[in-house]
Amino acid sequence: MNLTQVSRFLSLVLRHKPQAAGITLDPHGWAQVDPLIQGIRQRYPTFDRAMLEEIVATDSKGRYSFNGDQTCIRANQGHSIPVDVELEQCTPPEFLWHGTGRKYTQSIDCMGLISKQRLYVHLSGDRQTALQVGARHGEPVLYLVQSGQMAREGYLFYRSKNGVWLTKAVPAAYLQKEEEPQPNPSNSIL
Repeated sequence: MNLTQVSRFLSLVLRHKPQAAGITLDPHGWAQVDPLIQGIRQRYPTFDRAMLEEIVATDSKGRYSFNGDQTCIRANQGHSIPVDVELEQCTPPEFLWHGTGRKYTQSIDCMGLISKQRLYVHLSGDRQTALQVGARHGEPVLYLVQSGQMAREGYLFYRSKNGVWLTKAVPAAYLQKEEEPQPNPSNSIL
């Protein structure tokens, strides 16, 4: 059994389709661990608690959290189903980043960043993380987000347990697309 495949399924269950494992989430996105394991076993028969703990412990993005006694688990953000993961409102830094694929830039340039199927727009605290996110969507394009100005003008920001910045939307007026520097023709060798 490939833990990467199981991790993807876990993400699907905890963020989008709990019914895929025959479970329900509480209003805060928590799933009971034992029924979750049983549900995952329907697809991956050898799955057990040790594997679940390994997925949580080794997930490079910190996608999941256990409750205090580890009887429940939830995804930290990225839900497309209505849950309240009890995000604390935070004042963002002056600038945040958003990475995306080039194929989405025309829409973003016109409409800004909207959450689409998710509950929030996801923003990164640094350029490198945003670049990695953008690369998952093809040729990466970065947007600098004027988050400090947005907050001063009444937009709310939250920070998930794993450090992702979240807001409901980012109007195009608060975005600055980072264009790749074009080679200077006068410096080229003929």
